Amino acid sequence: MPTYSRILALESSCDDTAVAIVENGRQVLANVIQSQTGLHAQFGGVVPEAAAREHIAAINSTLQSALDQAGCTLEDMDAFAATLGPGLVGSLLVGANTGKTLSLISGKPFLGVHHLYAHVASNYLESDLEPPFLCLLVSGGHTQLIVVEDYATMRVIGESLDDAVGEAYDKVARMMQLPYPGGPVLDQLSSQGNPKAYSLPKANTSGMYDFSFSGLKTASMRTFEKALAFLGPDPDAQSLATLQADMAASFQHTVVETLFEKTLRCAQDLDIKTLTIAGGVSANRGLRERFQSFVDENPDYRLFVPKMAFCTDNAAMVAASAYFNPYTTDIKQEVFSRSARAC
Repeated sequence: MPTYSRILALESSCDDTAVAIVENGRQVLANVIQSQTGLHAQFGGVVPEAAAREHIAAINSTLQSALDQAGCTLEDMDAFAATLGPGLVGSLLVGANTGKTLSLISGKPFLGVHHLYAHVASNYLESDLEPPFLCLLVSGGHTQLIVVEDYATMRVIGESLDDAVGEAYDKVARMMQLPYPGGPVLDQLSSQGNPKAYSLPKANTSGMYDFSFSGLKTASMRTFEKALAFLGPDPDAQSLATLQADMAASFQHTVVETLFEKTLRCAQDLDIKTLTIAGGVSANRGLRERFQSFVDENPDYRLFVPKMAFCTDNAAMVAASAYFNPYTTDIKQEVFSRSARAC
């Protein structure tokens, strides 16, 4: 397997423009992210055309900031990498074309990376994690259980049949008239509420390790609307705040328990003792605490969760993926689809 010690990577699959420089797949020399959250918050979600324009405006300054942070020049790189998919096409083109251009002018390799491979690889950063392990990948667009057999071999054995968990968070937050993005807001609010205030359903799925959050989303909306109507047409601020906190806590408790129970069942069935969480929702306080609590009580298990800086979309994880699995330039999207499952 060819190895490229120092990789400069770019990530622009959605609404974050990111550039990172990583050595040996683990040591982060630079990790720069320019977020577009403020731009898209006014629309309640990401506007693809606006995101692509912002990437174009930000990519050069982000690249220079990463080089400055690492104290490197382009000549110091062994290879360049970028996310090729999945993601917003216009946004992806910005990072991919920048990476390919840098490769052409330098005569050094370009490595295309699958976005979900990269999230899995975020756990390699600044850690000693090695395969095999079980990864719970949770983000705004994906909820999957992935068996990582080695650095280049991964099997999806469970996934959401409808809404991804991050998508459910955003939709429930919008229903509760909370700001975008909804995940961090609901996570913070949940710490102030009663997780047993409202009984919400856990979906029964045909696949043993599959997930479904559409029903939970709908039940949460109806429960909130009913409770809000009970408060009357003009509820006082304290009553509304209590309702929102209790709803957030109840929703989060149900989501976290669903994710934890399915992951643990899969780990026990397959006799896997190393667990990892990846994706934007891996930053969720309740989810991290639930898994950590289990591992604390069961020391034969190990848990790896990315540092907060590596949970959401970032380029350091792209560099790590390119280092450990440099054969992904011709991306086969079905690697992370139902057709590739092995359950």
